[in-house]
Amino acid sequence: MHSLPTPPRQVMIGDAAAFVGTTPRAIRHWHEVGLLPERERGSDGRRRYGYAEIIRLLWIRRMADAGIALDDVRDAFTDAAPGGVEGEVASVLARLEDSLAAQEAELRRKRAAVQRMRARGDRLGLLDDIVSDRLQAAPEGSLRQDDLDTLLVTERIFGPLGAVAQAGRFLTLALHPELRAESDRVDAAEESLDDTVAVDDPRVARVAAERHAFETTLMRVIEESGQLEEDDAIFDAWEELHPQGDADVAPDRVGSSQGRSAAEIIRSLPSDFSPARLRCSELAVQLGASAAASAP
Repeated sequence: MHSLPTPPRQVMIGDAAAFVGTTPRAIRHWHEVGLLPERERGSDGRRRYGYAEIIRLLWIRRMADAGIALDDVRDAFTDAAPGGVEGEVASVLARLEDSLAAQEAELRRKRAAVQRMRARGDRLGLLDDIVSDRLQAAPEGSLRQDDLDTLLVTERIFGPLGAVAQAGRFLTLALHPELRAESDRVDAAEESLDDTVAVDDPRVARVAAERHAFETTLMRVIEESGQLEEDDAIFDAWEELHPQGDADVAPDRVGSSQGRSAAEIIRSLPSDFSPARLRCSELAVQLGASAAASAP
């Protein structure tokens, strides 16, 4: 069994730009206009970016692509926006109406994203429409910002279809509070495996077993709900609308772009996981592989 690749804790601005699908110059501009806090430079004088900064960069780019003015993007990230995520969207939509009229000739995808933001009232509308549609059945307020962050990263790496497959996970958690509670418990156990925990600490294997047990239960619920069949129908409909080589689909909405494989893109995404937590993830994957191999 090969070890999982160790992701970097931080990446240079070039790698951050490559993952987000923008340029270092654009990121520097976002620093200058206050969209992104200035990063502390290392001893070599260069900026470095962690996972949280990558998430923010992805949202900034997605909002800018949707036609939202940079001043409104800045407002969307202010802590003073009332109502959390819903409040931040409400605060920018009032000023977005005028700009919509000036963007009549822009790409339909931009307008669709803004319309979905208005309908949803949160950043879910900035994801591809098949991803946001997949989550329509989620009770109001049941989706978390971390869920949307994860879907945004998945869409960037694997395209909308990859995010649709993962959306089923968040939909199940939203519909089953007891599973969400257990998910939170396992997440907290993994987060406790910080840099003070050795990779051979008995807690690492114990938490890996808990993760495997939870994922097994979650997958059983997903299968029993019929979501996998629904996903297959979505995939079939997508392939009919977007045949291989469809020039109307933006490269970063399809999946790996600029000739980079998904594995290469994943390796360029920084992570704040400790060695112990990475080892825990590796053990959980091994448990899953063993269970799959022994299944009838």
